[in-house]
Amino acid sequence: LEISSLSEKDILVLRLDLTDRSSHEAATNSVLKHFGKIDVLVNNGGRSQRSLFVDTNLDVYSAIMELNYLGTISLTKHVLNHMIQRKRGKIVTVSSVMGIMGAPLASGYCASKHALQGFFNSLRTELTDYPEISIINICPGPVQSKIIQNVFTENLAKAIENSGDQSHKMPTDRCVRLTLVSTANNLKEAWISDHPYLAVCYLWQYAPTWAWWLMNRMGKRRIQNFKSGV
Repeated sequence: LEISSLSEKDILVLRLDLTDRSSHEAATNSVLKHFGKIDVLVNNGGRSQRSLFVDTNLDVYSAIMELNYLGTISLTKHVLNHMIQRKRGKIVTVSSVMGIMGAPLASGYCASKHALQGFFNSLRTELTDYPEISIINICPGPVQSKIIQNVFTENLAKAIENSGDQSHKMPTDRCVRLTLVSTANNLKEAWISDHPYLAVCYLWQYAPTWAWWLMNRMGKRRIQNFKSGV
């Protein structure tokens, strides 16, 4: 309000739990009652993971999918019903470069992002009768945020001990700006990352054998660092 021409009626903040799917319809209706329409849905909720599969309880994988995947498509379902009635809207989903490649210590997180990619790419093909409804997948690389401090570990009760240095990651405001540019231009998919991570995305896409070789070498070192607490 201090830095814009918006008034209080232009802003509505609702508490939302993506894992409480029974609340998503009511939350959608609250927004519609206040604004009368929903132009854009940005799916940006989720948690990452730092643990080896062999050490990780299966209930961690269930929690990751419940939050990152099922919670996201549940909220999308209610908002999409409104957009179909209006025959227009944008659904922007923050996936990850981990949705197009694999990486050690994040098998559950990668699985949830692959699921989102598959779901929204399929949903786009179901909406060909609604050309004004855009499905936009945003795939960021490492970005400065608190996602590392809140990662899943090998069990649900354990927090990560060392979140590591964040300075090498893309600044949050740059990621946001590129996401907005992608949304404004209705890009179906945008990879938002600095090199060398962006180069690895292209390698994974066009030369997967080389990508697997490189990821195996990088992954071995990453696992060693993880085990030693780096």
